[in-house]
Amino acid sequence: MTDENLVRTPLYERHQQLGAKLIPFAGYEMPVQYTGIIAEHNAVRQQAGLFDLGHMGQVDVSGPQALDYLQRITTNDVSQLVPGQAHYSMLPNPQGGVIDDILIYRRPGGDGYMVVINASNHARDVAWMKQQEAALALNAGVRDISDETGMIAIQGPNAVAITKTLTSDPIESIPYYAWDKASVARVPVLIARTGYTGEDGFEIYPAIDQATTIWDALMAAGADKGLQPIGLGARDTLRLEARMPLYGQELSDTISPIEAGLGWAVKLDKGDFIGREHIAAIKEQGPKRKAVGFRTTERSGAPRTHYPVGVNGSPVGEVTSGAFSPTLGENIGLALIEAESAGVGKPLQVEIRGKWIDAEQIKMPFYKRPGA
Repeated sequence: MTDENLVRTPLYERHQQLGAKLIPFAGYEMPVQYTGIIAEHNAVRQQAGLFDLGHMGQVDVSGPQALDYLQRITTNDVSQLVPGQAHYSMLPNPQGGVIDDILIYRRPGGDGYMVVINASNHARDVAWMKQQEAALALNAGVRDISDETGMIAIQGPNAVAITKTLTSDPIESIPYYAWDKASVARVPVLIARTGYTGEDGFEIYPAIDQATTIWDALMAAGADKGLQPIGLGARDTLRLEARMPLYGQELSDTISPIEAGLGWAVKLDKGDFIGREHIAAIKEQGPKRKAVGFRTTERSGAPRTHYPVGVNGSPVGEVTSGAFSPTLGENIGLALIEAESAGVGKPLQVEIRGKWIDAEQIKMPFYKRPGA
């Protein structure tokens, strides 16, 4: 895809004004960094960061049988969502792999759902969801609302206080993994207490033509509270420390939720759903591969995706995500390895620049915010 074909979010000019380095990402021209990945990462951990998520997709699912439809095409139990609640889930394929990982929000009034999908899978997810809509023949409608929905996240210890200055609504009382209607900077929004960084904060959904108003208001309100714009680079190191999966790395068409360590988001007892039989078999028999977290124990470069992972010089899997952790001050990573080699405290090796580097498996998440 050439630069001329890249899509720009409504905040593109703001990124230019802020001196962002822009790169192609999932068909969009997005900021990878502003002042630098480590500085931006630390801002989120210590103060607050603002993220343009305009590249993400949103799908409305409504109608009398919207619940039945979502129960059939996702892994988690949607029947447990009360109005205004959200959960993490996955779109499984018939073989028990994963088409995408998603968030499902039940609308605050109870009248339908919004599904948030990954930018890189946008067209594929929507096509799959519409295909299943036709195949299941339920009284449920699937509509891609991405072109009318803005999405901005504010994350960090100061995120709630900053956002609170722009609204009279009691947004501080919104529970974790819930959302509600509110007015932020005099703009009607849906505001969710979810995120991808391990920190507290909000994901804000205005009409797409109001995204710039929300961004500008938050930047101004956070100017004296350490708020900084955050690019994709720091978003990746933040989510890795929090052990948040990235589709295409920790999850894929050929990686089961059970192998990925995400079995908690699969409810086998809720009834039939796509791929259930295969996922249940892997759970019953035990996965042949397991996702593990590790840190290197000798000086080296950072581990990267697809680097070989071994035990005593014999390959047992590969790195799915890796980076230098600004918070921990060491190199960390996630790997998918043979199940018999997995276990907290067990040794691993990572091949970095042609050399086996010693590592050890550690408990995840790598980082958990104080009080969480």
